[in-house]
Amino acid sequence: MHYPINRNFLFLSLFIFSLTFIHNSTFAQEKKIKVTCIAFYNLENLYDTIDSPDTDDAEFLPTGPNTWNTEKYMLKLDHMSEVISQIGDEQLKGGPAIIGFSEIENRGVLEDLINTPRLKKSGYAIVHYDSPDLRGVDVALIYKPSVFKVEKSYPVRLTLAGDTAFRSRDQLVVKGLLDGEPLTIIVNHWPSRRGGEARSAPKRAAAANLSRAIADSICNVTPNSKIIVMGDLNDDPIDKSLVKVFKAKGKAENLAPCDFFNPGYKLFKDGIGSLAYRDSWNLFDQTLISAGLINNVNGGWKFAVAKVYNKNYLTQKDGAFKGYPFRTMVGGVFIGGYSDHFPVYVFLTKEVK
Repeated sequence: MHYPINRNFLFLSLFIFSLTFIHNSTFAQEKKIKVTCIAFYNLENLYDTIDSPDTDDAEFLPTGPNTWNTEKYMLKLDHMSEVISQIGDEQLKGGPAIIGFSEIENRGVLEDLINTPRLKKSGYAIVHYDSPDLRGVDVALIYKPSVFKVEKSYPVRLTLAGDTAFRSRDQLVVKGLLDGEPLTIIVNHWPSRRGGEARSAPKRAAAANLSRAIADSICNVTPNSKIIVMGDLNDDPIDKSLVKVFKAKGKAENLAPCDFFNPGYKLFKDGIGSLAYRDSWNLFDQTLISAGLINNVNGGWKFAVAKVYNKNYLTQKDGAFKGYPFRTMVGGVFIGGYSDHFPVYVFLTKEVK
């Protein structure tokens, strides 16, 4: 049976959708909506080919087991820039306004990355500090100064009581103005599950506690602060470090001024992940959103949606790891992919008066 189309309802639906995601301008007569994209990406061992005597980078040298050379490094940069330039392009072209990274060796690789042909025109700037991680990998952040003005940044050291030998990535705090509005980003790469999930869990609990303490130190002074905690957390949204220690909420309802919402909770429950292991998906890469971006009591930027950038070209097409993220190395063999993680990203929107 043929049912007539209710064209008034169709127009209203399209009109409402147009108000949700339009960059800088809109066809609506009463409202103008701005949209911005903020992302996180674990770049899977973005090392240069130069020996750094203070870190254990022997794997990623021309003489090392991975025979890491200029050709491989340049392909890696090209692939990373390809992905970054397309994240969020269903709404905005030219890459996210802000993107946090993990598994980068130093500032030099970031400079090489933002100067690739695909990213150079976006004019990204860098925030980076060296971490004490034994493998020499750090977290970092790049941003478009035309959109985000960095006012202050600093690293925060993760330590374990009674373990003076422990070394991990610092947590990176970046405070600035996103289109004139205060926003804080905290970039993380929590300790891995090496040695077993249960055995390593206290390390991630310590990292979660530190992230929460940093966020609370901001929010307790200024309730409803707009904060995004992002990173490779090496735990899923349902795990203790997120639910019990950081106390991220799975629903964006009835949030107190310093609460955090984890949009990854529903994504994970729906079977969506950012990496695969033993034929199951994990969602280690997450963006935790403060109540200030949900309740939006002061107006301005507001959380709209969270996604995993899992386009088909980022997926392994054959072999034992078919369907997994198409990574750079497998078992010491260079296969020329992208990363063992998919990026994650969020859209924020705000009404322009």
